[in-house]
Amino acid sequence: MFTDMRNGTAEDWKHIGRAHTEYFRKTPQHLMDMLKSLEQVTLGFACDQLQHSLMTGTLARRDGATDEEVAIALLHDIGKAVNIPNHGAIGAELMRPYVSDDAYHAIYNHQHFQGKYYYEFAGASPTMRDDHVQESWYPLAEKLVDRWDAPAFDPDFEVDSLESFEPLLNTIFAMPARAVG
Repeated sequence: MFTDMRNGTAEDWKHIGRAHTEYFRKTPQHLMDMLKSLEQVTLGFACDQLQHSLMTGTLARRDGATDEEVAIALLHDIGKAVNIPNHGAIGAELMRPYVSDDAYHAIYNHQHFQGKYYYEFAGASPTMRDDHVQESWYPLAEKLVDRWDAPAFDPDFEVDSLESFEPLLNTIFAMPARAVG
């Protein structure tokens, strides 16, 4: 094994590739762990962010959403496990190799779509979503926020269990569908 990347051989890179592939298989469990950590994050809302995430995923599931839509609804705030201000970008990048471009952009921009409901109270324009109305992903972002995310803050709502989403995460996030550099 090399100690300087510039000296790597084909055999070294095959070994590294196998190790990466094995690690990729752990992505669904890493996402589950990140979701669990959101139970400790309330941010002043009526429910913690795990409840919010589960409710968003449950609403999407009950609305007949596709598997990808349910997954991004569940994981739309996963970036909050790392950092709040740019959580959409963090979550979108985590999901990028596994989901469609439209899903990626919907997650990346979902906070501007939420802004319709609160940006005026924060000194920002509540019409930021309108900047994206011509984008192919606009309808998905609008559905994600308006039908599943915005109404998902009830601490008493009977959510589907985190474990019930595990098979879906195991399917979608088992291996990257594409490389992203």
